[in-house]
Amino acid sequence: MQESKNNHSAHLLEVEHLKQYFTVGGETIKGVDDVSFYIDKGEVFGLVGESGCGKTTTGRAIIRLYDATSGNVYFNGQRIVAGTGDLKDALKAAKKEGDSAKVSRLKKEIAEAEYDHKHCKRDTITKIQMIFQDPIASLNPRMTVREIISEGLVIRGVKDKDYINKKVIEVLDMVGLLPEHADRYPHEFSGGQRQRIGIARSIVMEPDIIIADEPISALDVSIQAQIINLINDLRKNMGLTILFIAHNLSVVKYFSDRIAVMYYGKIVESAPSDELFAHPLHPYTRSLLSAIPLPDPHYEKTRQRITYTPALDSDNSQEPEDREVSPGHIVRCTEKEFDKYIRELGV
Repeated sequence: MQESKNNHSAHLLEVEHLKQYFTVGGETIKGVDDVSFYIDKGEVFGLVGESGCGKTTTGRAIIRLYDATSGNVYFNGQRIVAGTGDLKDALKAAKKEGDSAKVSRLKKEIAEAEYDHKHCKRDTITKIQMIFQDPIASLNPRMTVREIISEGLVIRGVKDKDYINKKVIEVLDMVGLLPEHADRYPHEFSGGQRQRIGIARSIVMEPDIIIADEPISALDVSIQAQIINLINDLRKNMGLTILFIAHNLSVVKYFSDRIAVMYYGKIVESAPSDELFAHPLHPYTRSLLSAIPLPDPHYEKTRQRITYTPALDSDNSQEPEDREVSPGHIVRCTEKEFDKYIRELGV
């Protein structure tokens, strides 16, 4: 069987109708529920939302730490994730209906998806690396920094110790650490230094894209700016593409080219960074933006915080869909809400 053909080479990474469900105590939990977006080469794409909305689960599904329930992920035009849940549900329905043509088509699609998922090359996946949120839990306490950083190279099959040591020293320098740090253990470092080790581990593989999963949320405020500047420098020097996951909208605005807002497993609004902050449309986006504090006591006295209540703030008369209200600005809304947003923008 040949790998399925697709037309997804226009973007470096494309996520298509991704679903990640978990079964807990017999109940289905929808961690990610039909999420679609793309990231172009060299771009920083911000994914924001409150804790528990599915941001981290999305990142982990992309790099196959989870087996996706349904949907596809394409990287450089190649399908690297293929969930078959929805296809199998549709196949069952088609069999009940007795639609033999549809059954045949769905069986072929399922076979192609399973083949692509199973036969995706390891070298392709290693071009996507992840920086984890907790710099303590993500580092093996029994391994030295040298072993932690070089682990990916060893798994890839590199056996030249001189080359490995050279690469380790090189990336330590890139992240602002010293060569002598290579023989120490994670507990000997501060939180910021541990995160630098995690960043070094990700860039030693020379990836095309990095998924930065709230890389500064566990750090002191004084260290956060240093880590953000480091990631920004690495992006420019290495030509990296970044999926930046965070709940701090101020950081995301500074760092991202485009931003997607996630709520309850779904992306409710996405737009270029400046456009999203200038014209937030979805009530949840407005709620998030209203919660951003500013170092201005006079402004803070009068700042109006907006509370998002889905039952009150959304139109339940029909199922919401992703609709483009202006070029590149997409909102998940009903037709009635769409007309309202168009009037607000004066399009």
